[in-house]
Amino acid sequence: MQTIVITGGSSGIGKATAELFAAKGDVVYELSRHGADSETVRHIDCDVTVPEDCTNAIKTVIEKSGKIDVLISNAGMGISGPVEFTTTEAEHLQFEVNYFGTVNIIRATLPYMRQAHEGHVIIVSSLAAIFPLPFQSFYSSTKAAVTALALGLRNEVRPFGIKVACLLPGDVRTGFTAARKKGVEGGEVYTRMEKAISTMERDEQAGITPEAMAQKIWQMAKAKAPRAIYTVGAQYHAAKLLSKLLPSTFVNWMVGKIY
Repeated sequence: MQTIVITGGSSGIGKATAELFAAKGDVVYELSRHGADSETVRHIDCDVTVPEDCTNAIKTVIEKSGKIDVLISNAGMGISGPVEFTTTEAEHLQFEVNYFGTVNIIRATLPYMRQAHEGHVIIVSSLAAIFPLPFQSFYSSTKAAVTALALGLRNEVRPFGIKVACLLPGDVRTGFTAARKKGVEGGEVYTRMEKAISTMERDEQAGITPEAMAQKIWQMAKAKAPRAIYTVGAQYHAAKLLSKLLPSTFVNWMVGKIY
Protein backbone atom coordinates (compact mmCIF):
# COMPACT_ATOMS: atom_id res chain seq x y z
CA MET A 1 0.00 0.00 0.00
CA GLN A 2 1.47 3.31 -1.11
CA THR A 3 0.78 6.92 -0.16
CA ILE A 4 -0.30 9.04 -3.11
CA VAL A 5 -0.57 12.84 -3.28
CA ILE A 6 -2.46 14.43 -6.17
CA THR A 7 -2.88 18.14 -6.78
CA GLY A 8 -6.00 19.28 -8.58
CA GLY A 9 -7.70 16.10 -7.42
CA SER A 10 -11.24 17.44 -7.00
CA SER A 11 -12.28 17.13 -10.66
CA GLY A 12 -11.34 15.84 -14.10
CA ILE A 13 -8.15 13.83 -14.54
CA GLY A 14 -7.13 14.41 -10.93
CA LYS A 15 -10.37 13.08 -9.47
CA ALA A 16 -10.41 10.03 -11.74
CA THR A 17 -6.79 9.32 -10.82
CA ALA A 18 -7.40 9.71 -7.10
CA GLU A 19 -10.35 7.31 -7.24
CA LEU A 20 -8.40 4.75 -9.25
CA PHE A 21 -5.43 4.68 -6.88
CA ALA A 22 -7.80 4.43 -3.91
CA ALA A 23 -9.64 1.54 -5.58
CA LYS A 24 -6.28 -0.20 -5.99
CA GLY A 25 -5.80 -0.02 -2.23
CA ASP A 26 -3.49 2.98 -1.91
CA VAL A 27 -3.85 5.80 0.61
CA VAL A 28 -4.74 8.86 -1.45
CA TYR A 29 -4.64 12.55 -0.56
CA GLU A 30 -6.06 15.04 -3.01
CA LEU A 31 -4.92 18.65 -2.67
CA SER A 32 -7.18 21.37 -4.03
CA ARG A 33 -9.00 24.55 -3.09
CA HIS A 34 -12.56 23.25 -3.33
CA GLY A 35 -12.47 19.51 -2.70
CA ALA A 36 -13.89 17.41 0.12
CA ASP A 37 -13.27 14.03 1.71
CA SER A 38 -14.89 11.07 0.03
CA GLU A 39 -15.23 7.52 1.29
CA THR A 40 -11.87 6.57 -0.21
CA VAL A 41 -9.93 9.82 -0.83
CA ARG A 42 -8.74 12.27 1.81
CA HIS A 43 -8.92 15.98 0.98
CA ILE A 44 -6.48 18.67 2.12
CA ASP A 45 -7.11 22.34 1.37
CA CYS A 46 -4.25 23.67 -0.73
CA ASP A 47 -3.74 26.49 -3.19
CA VAL A 48 -0.66 25.42 -5.16
CA THR A 49 0.19 29.04 -5.96
CA VAL A 50 0.91 29.59 -2.24
CA PRO A 51 4.18 27.92 -1.19
CA GLU A 52 3.14 27.82 2.46
CA ASP A 53 -0.04 25.93 1.55
CA CYS A 54 2.03 23.32 -0.25
CA THR A 55 4.49 22.99 2.62
CA ASN A 56 1.71 22.63 5.19
CA ALA A 57 -0.25 20.15 3.06
CA ILE A 58 2.76 17.90 2.58
CA LYS A 59 3.59 18.10 6.29
CA THR A 60 0.04 16.97 7.05
CA VAL A 61 0.45 13.96 4.77
CA ILE A 62 3.75 13.04 6.44
CA GLU A 63 2.20 13.40 9.91
CA LYS A 64 -0.70 11.12 8.95
CA SER A 65 1.03 8.55 6.74
CA GLY A 66 4.74 8.94 7.42
CA LYS A 67 5.77 8.93 3.74
CA ILE A 68 4.91 9.97 0.20
CA ASP A 69 5.50 7.34 -2.46
CA VAL A 70 3.99 9.13 -5.45
CA LEU A 71 3.42 12.83 -6.10
CA ILE A 72 1.19 13.66 -9.05
CA SER A 73 1.31 17.34 -9.98
CA ASN A 74 -1.91 17.77 -11.92
CA ALA A 75 -3.38 21.13 -10.87
CA GLY A 76 -3.82 23.50 -13.77
CA MET A 77 -6.02 26.03 -15.53
CA GLY A 78 -6.31 27.51 -18.98
CA ILE A 79 -6.76 30.89 -20.58
CA SER A 80 -7.31 31.75 -24.21
CA GLY A 81 -6.90 34.88 -26.26
CA PRO A 82 -4.36 36.61 -28.48
CA VAL A 83 -0.94 37.36 -27.02
CA GLU A 84 -1.30 41.02 -27.94
CA PHE A 85 -4.50 41.53 -25.96
CA THR A 86 -4.10 39.15 -23.02
CA THR A 87 -3.71 41.07 -19.78
CA THR A 88 -0.54 40.81 -17.75
CA GLU A 89 -2.64 39.67 -14.80
CA ALA A 90 -4.12 36.77 -16.77
CA GLU A 91 -0.71 35.83 -18.14
CA HIS A 92 0.83 35.78 -14.68
CA LEU A 93 -2.07 33.75 -13.24
CA GLN A 94 -1.54 31.13 -15.95
CA PHE A 95 2.10 30.72 -14.94
CA GLU A 96 1.41 30.93 -11.21
CA VAL A 97 -0.97 27.96 -11.35
CA ASN A 98 0.50 25.75 -14.06
CA TYR A 99 4.23 26.30 -13.64
CA PHE A 100 4.95 27.75 -10.22
CA GLY A 101 2.22 25.62 -8.66
CA THR A 102 4.10 22.58 -9.93
CA VAL A 103 7.39 23.93 -8.59
CA ASN A 104 5.86 24.70 -5.20
CA ILE A 105 4.44 21.23 -4.57
CA ILE A 106 7.59 19.49 -5.81
CA ARG A 107 9.83 21.62 -3.57
CA ALA A 108 7.65 20.78 -0.59
CA THR A 109 7.81 17.04 -1.31
CA LEU A 110 11.40 16.40 -2.38
CA PRO A 111 13.03 16.59 1.09
CA TYR A 112 10.90 13.66 2.28
CA MET A 113 11.55 11.61 -0.84
CA ARG A 114 15.30 12.30 -0.62
CA GLN A 115 15.30 11.17 2.99
CA ALA A 116 13.49 7.97 2.02
CA HIS A 117 15.75 7.58 -1.04
CA GLU A 118 12.76 6.70 -3.19
CA GLY A 119 9.63 8.13 -4.76
CA HIS A 120 7.86 8.87 -8.01
CA VAL A 121 7.08 12.38 -9.27
CA ILE A 122 4.58 12.54 -12.13
CA ILE A 123 3.94 15.88 -13.82
CA VAL A 124 0.85 16.30 -15.97
CA SER A 125 1.75 18.55 -18.90
CA SER A 126 0.09 18.70 -22.34
CA LEU A 127 0.79 17.98 -25.99
CA ALA A 128 0.51 21.76 -26.32
CA ALA A 129 4.06 21.73 -24.94
CA ILE A 130 5.28 20.41 -28.30
CA PHE A 131 2.40 21.66 -30.47
CA PRO A 132 1.85 25.25 -29.25
CA LEU A 133 -1.70 26.32 -29.96
CA PRO A 134 -2.76 29.66 -31.43
CA PHE A 135 -4.77 31.76 -29.01
CA GLN A 136 -3.53 29.52 -26.21
CA SER A 137 0.05 30.67 -26.46
CA PHE A 138 0.45 31.30 -22.74
CA TYR A 139 -1.12 27.95 -21.78
CA SER A 140 1.20 26.24 -24.27
CA SER A 141 4.16 28.12 -22.81
CA THR A 142 3.40 26.93 -19.27
CA LYS A 143 3.19 23.34 -20.45
CA ALA A 144 6.46 23.61 -22.35
CA ALA A 145 7.98 24.98 -19.15
CA VAL A 146 6.73 22.17 -16.90
CA THR A 147 7.88 19.57 -19.44
CA ALA A 148 11.38 21.08 -19.41
CA LEU A 149 11.18 21.19 -15.61
CA ALA A 150 10.37 17.48 -15.51
CA LEU A 151 13.27 16.55 -17.76
CA GLY A 152 15.78 18.64 -15.84
CA LEU A 153 14.49 17.46 -12.47
CA ARG A 154 14.67 13.83 -13.60
CA ASN A 155 18.46 14.03 -13.84
CA GLU A 156 18.85 16.09 -10.67
CA VAL A 157 17.07 13.63 -8.39
CA ARG A 158 18.11 10.33 -9.99
CA PRO A 159 21.01 9.89 -7.47
CA PHE A 160 18.42 9.97 -4.66
CA GLY A 161 16.35 7.11 -6.06
CA ILE A 162 13.56 9.46 -7.14
CA LYS A 163 11.94 8.83 -10.53
CA VAL A 164 10.37 11.63 -12.58
CA ALA A 165 8.05 11.24 -15.56
CA CYS A 166 5.90 13.64 -17.54
CA LEU A 167 2.51 12.94 -19.13
CA LEU A 168 1.47 14.87 -22.24
CA PRO A 169 -2.30 14.43 -22.67
CA GLY A 170 -3.98 15.40 -25.91
CA ASP A 171 -7.69 16.19 -25.93
CA VAL A 172 -9.41 15.01 -22.75
CA ARG A 173 -13.13 15.22 -22.05
CA THR A 174 -13.35 17.08 -18.72
CA GLY A 175 -14.73 20.24 -17.17
CA PHE A 176 -11.44 21.97 -18.04
CA THR A 177 -13.06 23.14 -21.29
CA ALA A 178 -15.89 24.99 -19.57
CA ALA A 179 -13.55 26.39 -16.91
CA ARG A 180 -11.19 27.98 -19.44
CA LYS A 181 -10.95 31.76 -18.98
CA LYS A 182 -11.64 33.23 -22.40
CA GLY A 183 -10.16 36.55 -23.37
CA VAL A 184 -12.43 38.22 -25.92
CA GLU A 185 -10.54 41.48 -26.38
CA GLY A 186 -8.96 41.73 -29.80
CA GLY A 187 -11.51 39.49 -31.49
CA GLU A 188 -12.28 42.17 -34.05
CA VAL A 189 -8.58 42.16 -35.03
CA TYR A 190 -7.85 38.44 -34.76
CA THR A 191 -10.90 37.24 -36.64
CA ARG A 192 -9.78 33.57 -36.57
CA MET A 193 -9.81 33.44 -32.78
CA GLU A 194 -13.44 32.47 -32.18
CA LYS A 195 -13.32 29.65 -34.72
CA ALA A 196 -9.98 28.40 -33.38
CA ILE A 197 -11.22 28.24 -29.79
CA SER A 198 -14.47 26.56 -30.87
CA THR A 199 -12.49 23.92 -32.76
CA MET A 200 -10.29 23.27 -29.71
CA GLU A 201 -13.29 22.93 -27.42
CA ARG A 202 -15.08 20.57 -29.80
CA ASP A 203 -11.97 18.39 -30.01
CA GLU A 204 -11.60 18.38 -26.23
CA GLN A 205 -15.16 17.23 -25.66
CA ALA A 206 -14.66 14.42 -28.18
CA GLY A 207 -11.40 13.42 -26.53
CA ILE A 208 -10.14 10.69 -24.24
CA THR A 209 -11.92 10.09 -20.93
CA PRO A 210 -10.28 11.12 -17.66
CA GLU A 211 -10.51 7.48 -16.59
CA ALA A 212 -8.22 6.48 -19.48
CA MET A 213 -5.74 9.14 -18.38
CA ALA A 214 -5.93 7.82 -14.82
CA GLN A 215 -5.04 4.33 -16.03
CA LYS A 216 -1.93 5.69 -17.75
CA ILE A 217 -0.88 7.62 -14.63
CA TRP A 218 -1.31 4.47 -12.54
CA GLN A 219 0.91 2.57 -14.98
CA MET A 220 3.51 5.33 -14.82
CA ALA A 221 3.51 5.26 -11.03
CA LYS A 222 3.98 1.49 -10.92
CA ALA A 223 6.75 1.38 -13.54
CA LYS A 224 10.13 0.36 -12.12
CA ALA A 225 11.92 2.38 -14.80
CA PRO A 226 9.43 4.96 -16.11
CA ARG A 227 10.11 6.72 -19.39
CA ALA A 228 10.65 10.46 -19.34
CA ILE A 229 7.66 11.34 -21.53
CA TYR A 230 4.31 9.58 -21.97
CA THR A 231 1.26 10.19 -24.14
CA VAL A 232 -2.09 8.39 -24.35
CA GLY A 233 -3.73 7.23 -27.57
CA ALA A 234 -2.30 5.99 -30.85
CA GLN A 235 -3.00 9.25 -32.68
CA TYR A 236 -1.09 11.24 -30.07
CA HIS A 237 1.84 8.83 -30.08
CA ALA A 238 1.97 9.27 -33.86
CA ALA A 239 1.73 13.06 -33.59
CA LYS A 240 4.58 13.13 -31.07
CA LEU A 241 6.73 11.00 -33.37
CA LEU A 242 5.96 13.18 -36.39
CA SER A 243 6.93 16.29 -34.44
CA LYS A 244 10.44 14.83 -34.21
CA LEU A 245 10.67 13.67 -37.81
CA LEU A 246 9.15 16.59 -39.70
CA PRO A 247 10.56 20.14 -39.99
CA SER A 248 9.29 22.35 -37.17
CA THR A 249 8.12 25.01 -39.63
CA PHE A 250 5.89 22.48 -41.39
CA VAL A 251 4.53 21.08 -38.11
CA ASN A 252 3.71 24.58 -36.88
CA TRP A 253 2.04 25.40 -40.19
CA MET A 254 -0.12 22.29 -39.89
CA VAL A 255 -1.23 23.26 -36.40
CA GLY A 256 -2.15 26.67 -37.74
CA LYS A 257 -4.21 25.09 -40.53
CA ILE A 258 -6.14 22.98 -38.05
CA TYR A 259 -7.00 25.98 -35.90
